[in-house]
Amino acid sequence: MRFQSQTEPYVQIDSYLEGNALASMAADVREGLSRDFKELSPKYFYDARGSELFELITEQPEYYQTRSERSILNRRAPEIAEITGAEELVELGSGSASKTRALLFAMAGRGALRRYVPVDVSDTVVERCAQELTEQFPDLSVHGLVGDFSRHLIHMPEGEKRLFAFLGGTIGNLYPPERIAFLASIADLMAADDALLLGIDLVKDTRVIEAAYNDAAGVTRDFNRNILHAINLSLGADFQAEYFDHVAFFDREQSRIEMRLRAQRPQTVQIPGAEVTVEFAQGEEVRTEISTKFTAESLGADLDAAGMRLDRFFTDDGGLFGLALARPA
Repeated sequence: MRFQSQTEPYVQIDSYLEGNALASMAADVREGLSRDFKELSPKYFYDARGSELFELITEQPEYYQTRSERSILNRRAPEIAEITGAEELVELGSGSASKTRALLFAMAGRGALRRYVPVDVSDTVVERCAQELTEQFPDLSVHGLVGDFSRHLIHMPEGEKRLFAFLGGTIGNLYPPERIAFLASIADLMAADDALLLGIDLVKDTRVIEAAYNDAAGVTRDFNRNILHAINLSLGADFQAEYFDHVAFFDREQSRIEMRLRAQRPQTVQIPGAEVTVEFAQGEEVRTEISTKFTAESLGADLDAAGMRLDRFFTDDGGLFGLALARPA
């Protein structure tokens, strides 16, 4: 626990990450690549290069998600601040808080903004965000939580009149049982006057969805292959990423994008850091990400199963993306 200021408002940052992140990565890679259908966790996309590539993805003309979500936030933030009466914003996977600035401004405009609680795996990101926001909002207190939002929410500081925000459509990266369990863990943290703002990508024309993951500039291809570079750097593996093709398609039955890497030829990959050797047949695929697309009805069913209820639902003008406001049931 570290205090960066001794006076109110204050900045406090608590870290709950285990000391050996490489051991955790090695275990995940070893387990995922030993499955009948090989799989790698998408959280390993986001090394320094992967984060830069993702920022480039959001700027591609085919990638509508970020623009659409930001347009909803810019238009609806004052309404959301008003109907929730929120005095604290808790952001899961906060990053630089670029999208939630609209909410912070709206809450401050009502004279209600007291505290911001960013949750992110990067202590550098949390510290930089805290510095920027306390300069922008001099009366704001920041209580950062450095950790994995899938495991460390039990350390969430207590609060009142909180708005939890989980944006970017990240909820769609979880398989259904994981998704409901995660939402239930948030519901367990919420008091009766708290609310959850959830960003979700919506079901739409398959061509629009698939284009967002197959941009003409090939940025998503490079982003997908970068997970192999990340494993090479961290675990001493010898993946030849250029011999894996980027594959992304919409599975209508599961209502989700599947992003995969397909081996162009038979390969034997040594991963010393995970103490494993992996064989790939020609044409064999490894899943690197899923991204579920929702309707208001399908999301409502998930919220019901998690002990929450859908209160309001906002979309952009094109109906491409949605923001769901949920409350404890």
